[in-house]
Amino acid sequence: MATAACLAVAAGVLTPAAAAADPAADVQEKVLQQIAALQELKRAQGPADTKVDSHLLVEQQRRAQRVPAGELSALDTGAKVTERGTVTVDIRATEVTDDLLAGLSAVGAELRTVSAKAASIRAELPLDAVTTLAQRADVRLIEPAVQAVTAHQLSNPGNGTARAPRSDDAPVQSKDEFAAKLQAELSQAEVGIQAGPVTSEGDRAHNADTARQQYGISGAGVKICALSDGVASLTASQAKGELPPSIDVLPGQEGSGDEGTAMLEIIHDVAPGADLGFATAFSSDAGFADNIRKLRFDAGCDIIVDDVLYFKESPFQDWIIAQAVNEVTTDGALYFSSAGNEGNTSDGTTAHWEGDFADSGLQAGKFSGAAHDFAGAGGTQIFQPISDASSASVVVTLFWSDPVGKSANDYDLYLFNSAGAVVAMSQNNQTGAQDPYERLDTPTFGGTGLRLAVVKYSGENRYLSLSGLGGRFSDSADGLKAYTTPGVTVGHSAARQAFSVAATPAAKPFGSPLEPGDPANPTGPFPGSFGPNTQVERFSSDGPRRVFYESDGTPITPGNVSASGGEVRQKPDLTAADGVSTSISNFNPFFGTSAAAPHAAAIAGLVLSGNPDLHPKEMREALVNTAADIELAGTDVLSGAGVLLADRVLAYTGASPQPVAVAKAPAVAAPDGYLDPGETAKLTLPVTNTGDGAAVSTSVVLTSPTPGVTITPRSKSYGTISPKQTGVNEFGLTVPATHELGEPVLVDVKVSFAGAHSPTTVRFPLPVGKPSPVATDFAYTGAPVAIPDNNQVGVSVPIQVAGVGRASKLTFSLDGSTCSTDQTSTAVGLSHSYVGDLVGTLTAPSGAQAVVFQRNGSSGNNLCQVVFTDSAARAFSSVTFADAPFTGSWRPAVALSGLAAERVDGTWTFHARDVAGGDAGTISAVSLHINGYVSGSAAGKPARAHQEVRNGPVRPV
Repeated sequence: MATAACLAVAAGVLTPAAAAADPAADVQEKVLQQIAALQELKRAQGPADTKVDSHLLVEQQRRAQRVPAGELSALDTGAKVTERGTVTVDIRATEVTDDLLAGLSAVGAELRTVSAKAASIRAELPLDAVTTLAQRADVRLIEPAVQAVTAHQLSNPGNGTARAPRSDDAPVQSKDEFAAKLQAELSQAEVGIQAGPVTSEGDRAHNADTARQQYGISGAGVKICALSDGVASLTASQAKGELPPSIDVLPGQEGSGDEGTAMLEIIHDVAPGADLGFATAFSSDAGFADNIRKLRFDAGCDIIVDDVLYFKESPFQDWIIAQAVNEVTTDGALYFSSAGNEGNTSDGTTAHWEGDFADSGLQAGKFSGAAHDFAGAGGTQIFQPISDASSASVVVTLFWSDPVGKSANDYDLYLFNSAGAVVAMSQNNQTGAQDPYERLDTPTFGGTGLRLAVVKYSGENRYLSLSGLGGRFSDSADGLKAYTTPGVTVGHSAARQAFSVAATPAAKPFGSPLEPGDPANPTGPFPGSFGPNTQVERFSSDGPRRVFYESDGTPITPGNVSASGGEVRQKPDLTAADGVSTSISNFNPFFGTSAAAPHAAAIAGLVLSGNPDLHPKEMREALVNTAADIELAGTDVLSGAGVLLADRVLAYTGASPQPVAVAKAPAVAAPDGYLDPGETAKLTLPVTNTGDGAAVSTSVVLTSPTPGVTITPRSKSYGTISPKQTGVNEFGLTVPATHELGEPVLVDVKVSFAGAHSPTTVRFPLPVGKPSPVATDFAYTGAPVAIPDNNQVGVSVPIQVAGVGRASKLTFSLDGSTCSTDQTSTAVGLSHSYVGDLVGTLTAPSGAQAVVFQRNGSSGNNLCQVVFTDSAARAFSSVTFADAPFTGSWRPAVALSGLAAERVDGTWTFHARDVAGGDAGTISAVSLHINGYVSGSAAGKPARAHQEVRNGPVRPV
């Protein structure tokens, strides 16, 4: 048992006199000396150094042997430096300019993600270059790459499952491990996919299965899109029938990992008629924000759901990710996000404390500022103890109530072991232009008696938020008391119009205690449905969330940034199912609020499918008012309004089956089989009802913006089209004799019907002329070009095209005189020692782009004598390492036909980027093969000579 004197040493900062009288004062003295030593390093920093994160600076100084090793021998700076001496950093700039990008290249940076919107660049940078780069006026901050975590299940000692990886950690699998899994595919075991259809138990527990039957709603007419780590098993899941054949993945944003695939399976189980989309959230914090916008404004997603938290997301102000959420919700999108798995105060499972800074009043004069007193009126305690059982790899964040990028109050964060040695620290400068944020990690293997201390280095008292994400504050063996408060839910999940979703098990309980000695985890109702006895998971994060600033830094309660100020947001909003089945390995069962959020999003998809005109405010009212009240009576900080039940909310909104009648590609019948200038053709136009209800009074109007084109009749009635059925009608189309051969005729189709989705509009380009059977070849013949390793900028080679005009067909090939797995060869079209690292993109002179391949082929070497054509039988996305070296004809990731909408003469570019480290490659020989048009009436005439262009004049071959 600790003596009173020892407890006093552990609990507070002793005065010199008290320290001299206490036999355990040497421990306290060590604490003071180390804080003082670290602060001395801070005081010695120059103006440019204030723009560099303290972990990077101290690591630089340690390597230069300017850190007092004796006093700080146990310190881990947290800077992750590679064997090459580089670190992955986020560079926050005033603006992303060509000059800044050139400056980064000059200091040896390898770019990962560039966001002009957020003025943020993620790059691999030599550690020695950090302070040099910080001297630039357009650089505001350089910090270690901000990490992220999905809200997948916590570590489960019972089955060895680990927490989801952070964004800058090593991949979930090494390349060799991934290759081994792909080898298993060759033995009839699809990667990450189990045999047979699998349905989430949440579909039954939320009454979604019976509600779909009762109301005739499937999600049709709604597009639901997810953001997570990646969709590695997407193709295999589609092959098994677990997902629909078409899913809109943003080009190059498929990510890595499989949590995204598992989320999409849940959405598809609950709303099987909905269209689906995906983008990774793990490119960077700014890249995540950009992808949120792209899913709404480019991909047209009605509902967006994610399960990701970036550790730097402020609890007190909407940061760059929350700002993107605000943009899409203002535009009418519905946004759902995981509340988090960081525990709650009610269950004693959290490591979170927030409140006003309290000066401990105990100082030794050894260091600047004052230590925070966690005990407040209950005494004096400057340490917050971390549970021994949850002390490994805990991410500890400290925020205070200053606006982002404008903090002039300087707080620091320290981690000590039970012997008083500093283990980790974060002591950034806050001089008026920095963020109110500090972050450190506990040791990888944890430790006993770890404790945190917060020091106000200078400035005014502020409201603090201290969180040990993935850990737990608990009383220590030497007498320290743990202090916790509700409100661990932070970030974009707490945006005003976002739906923050807590988790409750649908079926079996989570497989083991969260910590030894914990009570049993709750059990779900499956095969029954949720009701008043439903309990939130013990790891589900609680609210509420106090916010002090609008997203632009405007104070919500000017002059009051303390515990009585700001705006208190009710979070989480709702509760949904976790612990459910998917077909994805490591996500069966799928626990965590990562699984809950897609259930909630899918139920909202059913509601919107049955009520397409429902306003977001009405959607919120419907979901909140019909949720089954659980936990505390009324809305509470654990479950929000309660657990969702699909039948209740569909009854509340009066949902009904809705038709969605959409025109499909027309067939053209011309006298000679091809539509030529001066001819009249018959246009057969199908209209398919993809919705759930009958499309009554369906009519079609055809118009054309192409000069001189006439369509007769202008409109026709299609009558009633039953769900999933197609109606067909014929029209006449006349092309003027002056129309240019090869230029497509544009036909706009408006389909009107009785329903909220009416009208739908589609534009079809109709080719004019007969596709030439002869292809003209155009090749890049410059010197081989190296592909930069692990660099998002990549490299491009040009291909000059001339004398074609309009294209009827386009193929692209990676050539080479030989085909082998020799990764150093320049005799193959594209050599690379790990083709699965690559994304290849083809860009037309018009600016149109098509992703040809994206991270396919795993550890296979080299693309040689490969032809990418839209008509190929097999998609390149299906290749494995065993297919290497890659040859033959393959379908590209994005159809190449979209590149031929405009004239094709001009400069084309092929761009390749390597998105993972450790492998190299070269572009040596690539070419385009383009068919033009001839008049259909010219059939039987000699074909044009087969020509080849090699960055120079056209010459016959």
